[in-house]
Amino acid sequence: MPTAALRAGLISYTDTGGTKPTIVLTGGLAVGGTLWDPVVEVLRHDFRCVVPTLPLGAHVEPMAGGADLSLPGLVEILDDFLELLDLHGVTFVECDTGMGQLLAASACERITSMVLCSCETADNYPPGLPGRTVALAAKLPGGVNLAMQQLRVRALRRAPFTFGWMAKRPIPDAVMDEWLRPLQTQRAIRRDLTKYLRSVKASRQALREATSRLRSFDRPVLVVWASEDRVMPVGTGRHLAGLFPQARMVEIDDSYTLLPADQPEQLTAEIRSFVNVSASTL
Repeated sequence: MPTAALRAGLISYTDTGGTKPTIVLTGGLAVGGTLWDPVVEVLRHDFRCVVPTLPLGAHVEPMAGGADLSLPGLVEILDDFLELLDLHGVTFVECDTGMGQLLAASACERITSMVLCSCETADNYPPGLPGRTVALAAKLPGGVNLAMQQLRVRALRRAPFTFGWMAKRPIPDAVMDEWLRPLQTQRAIRRDLTKYLRSVKASRQALREATSRLRSFDRPVLVVWASEDRVMPVGTGRHLAGLFPQARMVEIDDSYTLLPADQPEQLTAEIRSFVNVSASTL
């Protein structure tokens, strides 16, 4: 897997390559890029798919000691990543985090459209029971380590306060093992995640400030939400869609937050259709 040397540190990523229209896909806390594998496997035939693993716990290279790992800091890392790879005309696709809203508020010139899938908002941060649980753990000395070591017990991964309300269907153990291994084995990776989790106040404020500027984002946006989501309530998705001047919302049944895991075929079809229509209007 290639790595991008950024100011904050090394970011690993996958890239299907080519000169086709580019889609950049990102995930959330303790979720590796393989979340997107079923989606990328289909989209790669028509699009260049780039999947960076941002420093949210599933990354394998610790960030520089002084790196800003708050939500705004992650957006800067992503912006540096897009610049290093010289990506333009990007459709940014995210699931779980609120980075897309900060990117929209900053009017990032490299991004021409967005797909926001069941994600954090200013009114839901940290999101739901899993978000509040891990944020609380980060306040305690050794709390993140304790929380992650407990997830070696695979049955606990289906608890509502861990991944049980993130994915409606169990994520394969081998995949979860890969996502969690860096946090369970590397103190520096736990340090990175703890820095992010302890930035709640600054990150929430950044989301609130971004919300007031979303109406100025005049590019196409697709908001895709799991209708049964227990972590990101569907009402927050409808509200978010209403803040963009060119947004359309799609609700997907029989899924929780991690739509790429629960409903990859339907999500892939929605992304493909959206990108094709968006490209035809540019």
